Amino acid sequence: MPGTRASLMTLKADDRQLRQQLRRDMRRRRQALSPAEQRAASHGFAGKLSSSLTFRRARHIGLYLAADGELDPLPALLRADNAKRTLYLPVLPKHADAVLHFVRWTPGEPLVANRYGIGEPAIQGRHLTPLWRLDLLLLPLVAFDVEGNRLGMGGGFYDRALSALQRQPKRPHLTGVAHHFQKTGILPLAPWDQPLDEIITD
Repeated sequence: MPGTRASLMTLKADDRQLRQQLRRDMRRRRQALSPAEQRAASHGFAGKLSSSLTFRRARHIGLYLAADGELDPLPALLRADNAKRTLYLPVLPKHADAVLHFVRWTPGEPLVANRYGIGEPAIQGRHLTPLWRLDLLLLPLVAFDVEGNRLGMGGGFYDRALSALQRQPKRPHLTGVAHHFQKTGILPLAPWDQPLDEIITD
């Protein structure tokens, strides 16, 4: 689902405020979900993901470890029929304006906490995989609209990584992962926002 891009190089004050308000509201709703509701959401997402032709064809898949009430995609990737797939987790760069790294990861391997307290693979002695080598990337989001536009947490890590794909020979299929209530009206866009190919909810 192709998205539209903002034509202005800066966000108007009203748009900035709306994006911040959306982040606060959606995060509050995610965090209010009970463990049972989160498990049900992951189960619903797993059923929809398994029916995706793109997912069935993918062999190299990037994902995220859920935090802050995000829908957890990992249970969908732990099913027996997923053994043939290779998984990759993002590793935050040392500098805030650098691009995300991706590292091959097997569920159960030890993780280290990054500066946000989220687990990620240790990169010492590990091969870093460029994003364009992945077949499918599952991305977290705070809100999304019908055009496939994604509102993230505001750090810009994914947007910078996706922007860099424009200079690469190929790109992964970009799938946003979200609770159904994270859908909103048309998002006010920033010039750095990168649209997704599809959104899969619970």
